[in-house]
Amino acid sequence: MHGVKAILFDTFGTVVDWRASLIDALTGFGAARGIAADWTGLVDAWRGAYVPSMDRVRRGELPWTILDDLHRASLERLVAEFGIAGLSAADLDHLTLGWHRLRPWPDSVPGLTRLKARYVIAPLSNGNVALLVNLAKQASLPWDMVCGADLFRHYKPDPETYLCAARLLGLAPGEVTMAAAHNGDLQAARTCGLQVAFFPRPTEYGPHQARDVAADSDWTVVAADIEDLATRMGA
Repeated sequence: MHGVKAILFDTFGTVVDWRASLIDALTGFGAARGIAADWTGLVDAWRGAYVPSMDRVRRGELPWTILDDLHRASLERLVAEFGIAGLSAADLDHLTLGWHRLRPWPDSVPGLTRLKARYVIAPLSNGNVALLVNLAKQASLPWDMVCGADLFRHYKPDPETYLCAARLLGLAPGEVTMAAAHNGDLQAARTCGLQVAFFPRPTEYGPHQARDVAADSDWTVVAADIEDLATRMGA
């Protein structure tokens, strides 16, 4: 990690536990409203719509659209598919904002706090700036700044996201490390000249997760979690 001055973090799944957080939130919402539904299945399907919805923007089928609005459109379709009736527009808005209220993994805040003492730290996420700011407040994430996709009008793994984030920080790509629990994210970042750090989140997608359970390349650093990353990076 010679010469690294900043660390950019993927956020959903890497820093925060989107799946358990949303399952709990939607299950609680359903219980309060007396709505019995397969909330776990809906959350998994909602996440499954994440990449395809961004791909529609990339292909020009949709104009530039922030992630909040993509999530909202996917949810409206999925509640119909799952046979969940009686939800108002305000209900759908509330559930969509569940992405702003995700819980951090236990090592995230202490690990980030240690890294912040030595490096500039920021999320580099497909989330929009408002989502990331609200999430930081909710989860006490100690970012120095936030890099949301709406700053670049591109979604990862488009190279513009990694390169523009480094440029915003006034740094060369090689002075920036991309940290993520997703091998594909790191491959795209390394192609752009960033250094890369991997740590697994083996339950991100649930108990039967089969992807990203281990590093699949010789990343610059491979750690157990963010606390271990901080140790390996001298923080």
